[in-house]
Amino acid sequence: MADPETPSQAAEAAAIRRRWITLGEILAVLAVLISGLTLWNSYSQRSADEAERAAEKKEKASLSKALVLKAQGGGKRLALTAVDPAHAIQSQTIALPSALGVGRIETLIEPRIEAGWIKAADKKARKAGAAEEASGDLRLPVAITTRFVTGGETFTDIALYDVGYRRDGSLLGGTDVELLGLSLVERVSAAKAQARLDALWKTRSQ
Repeated sequence: MADPETPSQAAEAAAIRRRWITLGEILAVLAVLISGLTLWNSYSQRSADEAERAAEKKEKASLSKALVLKAQGGGKRLALTAVDPAHAIQSQTIALPSALGVGRIETLIEPRIEAGWIKAADKKARKAGAAEEASGDLRLPVAITTRFVTGGETFTDIALYDVGYRRDGSLLGGTDVELLGLSLVERVSAAKAQARLDALWKTRSQ
């Protein structure tokens, strides 16, 4: 039969148990903290990866919508194409300054600018005194709304361009127009395109 514990032995045993309990509690807390840190690190990594993917997607989307037109040909017609071959142009709307009284021009399948369109606008500009009568290289601002497809998605681009042309007097006393090319002026929103175009024309005509 074991000798009964003395009060001092009982107190020491109780102290040992308390130390083990305290150590166990500390280990449990440490385990919870480690688990929490692991979860937080995993969440932070996922968030960083998702943010990076979102930024890459946004950048690609911005690049895919960055349409720039170029003109090919000259003389009687400028064929308009996208600088980026991945952009397939579906249709375009060409707006001229309101002061010229020329309606919007729609093109489908074959994006282009015809010399006759510019000739009509130039004639009205000269009648209104907004364009010089002298021959030479001139420019006419236009707003071009382009609907195009890239990466399987359809986008709309709106920008102001200068149409370069040359006015030549004919032997019969008439005036002919020779198209030279196209130059990007600035990108605009749909709501402000016509107003910005008119303001640009007014500034140049003064």
